[in-house]
Amino acid sequence: MIEFHYIAEFIPTLLSYLPVTLVIFLSSILLGLLLGLMIAVTKLYNIPILKEFATVYISFIRGTPILIQLFLIYYGLPFVVGLFGIDISRMEAMVFVVITYSLNNAGQFAEIFRAAVKSIDYGQTEAAFSIGMSSRQTFFRIVLPQAFRIALPNIGSASVSSLKDTSLAFSIGVMDLMGRGETLIAATMRTFEVYIGLAIIYYLIVLLLEALFRWIENYYSRHIHGPISEG
Repeated sequence: MIEFHYIAEFIPTLLSYLPVTLVIFLSSILLGLLLGLMIAVTKLYNIPILKEFATVYISFIRGTPILIQLFLIYYGLPFVVGLFGIDISRMEAMVFVVITYSLNNAGQFAEIFRAAVKSIDYGQTEAAFSIGMSSRQTFFRIVLPQAFRIALPNIGSASVSSLKDTSLAFSIGVMDLMGRGETLIAATMRTFEVYIGLAIIYYLIVLLLEALFRWIENYYSRHIHGPISEG
């Protein structure tokens, strides 16, 4: 039988570990955006070798579960860098989690950016060239701002999915929301109540995140749609 008072008791305890989840999420989103843009550029400008590497990388990221990627980084990265005489085996698990989610997000964001950039009318690039702008200036001043606005809805959706995926971080020992939930279950044997508490917290965070991305989309689109009159 469900004891609802346990849910009310568990939520504050679980919330005390929310900062860990948010650090993982925000760090991996920011790093993923930066790396994803760099990967997208290698494909958009057909940079030799890097383009082929980017294609394989994106295919691997999108074709394998995030949990497997997490284990590959956690167990494989220390082995690889160890070949060069660098010991990272004692590094905190949190670092491996951020690396994994950053790489995963980069693969998702790279395709989002690539599609958004390709949707921009090439005539704008030609016009920029005609007034003496360089390729770099054209990309960062003309193309990228428009592409970012177009990509925002998909970036928002990918970010929400990434937030939910962070619940797997506990599988390598990170004490985040989900990790604390598992310890509560072990200590109290109130499995259902703990998961209800976790569901409430994650759901509210997702609602806030979706509202934030809607605000950002409206902010970037304000000069296109103009003020909305009432009545």
